[in-house]
Amino acid sequence: MLTELHLSGLGVVEDATVPLGPGLTALTGETGAGKTMIVAGLGLLLGAKADSGVVRHGNDRAVVEGRWIVGPELAQQVGELGGDVDDGEELTCRRQVGANGRSRAVVGGAQVPVSTLAATLSELATIHGQSEQIRLSSSERQREILDEYARPVGLVQYRADLAERKQLASQLARLVEEESTRTREIELLRFGLEEINAVEPVDGEDHALATEALRLQDADQLKELAATAQRALSGDEDDFDAPSAVGLLDEARKSAEQLADRDETAAELAGRIREASYTLHDIASEVASYATDLVTDPIRLEAVAERRAQLVALTRKYGPELSDVIEWARQAVTRLDELEGADESIGALRERIAELDERLTRAAEVISKDRQRAADRLAEAVRSELAALAMPHARLEFQLTRVGLGPHGWDRVELMFSANPGSTPAPLGKVASGGELSRVRLALEVILASQMGSHTYVFDEVDAGVGGAVGLEIGKRLKRLATKSQVIVVTHLAQVAAYADAHLVIAKSSDGQVTTSDIRLLDDDERGAELARMMGGSGDSEAGVEHAAELLTRARGA
Repeated sequence: MLTELHLSGLGVVEDATVPLGPGLTALTGETGAGKTMIVAGLGLLLGAKADSGVVRHGNDRAVVEGRWIVGPELAQQVGELGGDVDDGEELTCRRQVGANGRSRAVVGGAQVPVSTLAATLSELATIHGQSEQIRLSSSERQREILDEYARPVGLVQYRADLAERKQLASQLARLVEEESTRTREIELLRFGLEEINAVEPVDGEDHALATEALRLQDADQLKELAATAQRALSGDEDDFDAPSAVGLLDEARKSAEQLADRDETAAELAGRIREASYTLHDIASEVASYATDLVTDPIRLEAVAERRAQLVALTRKYGPELSDVIEWARQAVTRLDELEGADESIGALRERIAELDERLTRAAEVISKDRQRAADRLAEAVRSELAALAMPHARLEFQLTRVGLGPHGWDRVELMFSANPGSTPAPLGKVASGGELSRVRLALEVILASQMGSHTYVFDEVDAGVGGAVGLEIGKRLKRLATKSQVIVVTHLAQVAAYADAHLVIAKSSDGQVTTSDIRLLDDDERGAELARMMGGSGDSEAGVEHAAELLTRARGA
């Protein structure tokens, strides 16, 4: 339940607080006083779209704040958003719209997106504004009304299945559309893999072959250099008297060892020379082995050159380095598996879509039957309401036409109406007058609201186009609805306002430049004067006040 609504800088409202309570609350006032701003403010609080045009001239922002009494479930939701509920039941929500067009929303002290504010408060309140009368002429709104009443049990699952089908159909279309491209890619990948697999490259092979090719090409020069080094180390086999590094170092070792035998201080020096001698023998042996391994092999050189040419051909196509070629092949195998699995995916998608189509068809049939049964009940209930609203001969029926499967089943819903006996029912929006459309709207809204349980309903000039006895019946129905829910009605009819448990009047004043609005809760005397004014009197004439008192008495006794 909404206990208070505070408006600041909103349209003609400079700063006003609307006290609200249970039951039926009527808001009245002269034209232009700001009644519409109350509804607009509550709409902003419920997440309606807003722009800088709602900000009062001269203000930098418009602010709407509401206080609600909420249950434990909603209090828990607010807590999950990071907000607080005072005393476990009072929730404060705030919507701010800046002159720059920026909007902020706060729930329980926590700043949230406007969509979150709307989702949170949509469970608490519903606004039935004048735009609803226009929407009522559309088939889509008529379908929504019927579903609100029928509440088809399979509609939620139907929508989930339809969403899945849409997603799968999109995937299928993409796969089918890409089939020719996919075939070409498969052929290219297979060709590349066959070419690489035929060569069987090994990572690092190109560098090893380059080194080997260099040795084979320079084998004669390398052998000559190795022989020179070997002669210097080990001596010349053809000249035994030629000095060698190994021989000279061996002589130095022997002399050092004799020196150490005579002088202990030379022992370390002798050891170092000994180690150098052993090392030089090893080096000489390795040089000799290296020289032996150097061979001139034109056949091997040709084989190396041919292998390197194969590897170069691969790197030109599949990567600057051999490692890139090997990585390309690895990725190609993975991609090829994906592409070749597409045909299986297409088959699986088609199978699942066919299964969903069957489910959707069955569900649409059940939903349609639920609607038809509910349509008969709702039409009968509306006829009863219309009879009480001075339309005893009105006929109303829902016409369901089967069309293609859509987001709400396969039914196109149209509300057919006739106001007089003998008239053939025709589309409501084409044949109903403004007053008739207003009463049909009220009858539907009262019936739908009565089955929703505790809620806050706001009716903006639901009595437009009617008056007199019909106004009394409207007041009765709103009063009846208010026994279970909080009802706020913006009205210009005294017959409706008389049934209110609380009566708020919006009075305007003007200083010639700006207009402000003031909202007051009327006592019994003030209420009589306001009702008299609404019925066309001055508000203080004896006859008008007596008529208003009679109206109040009648309403309280209803």
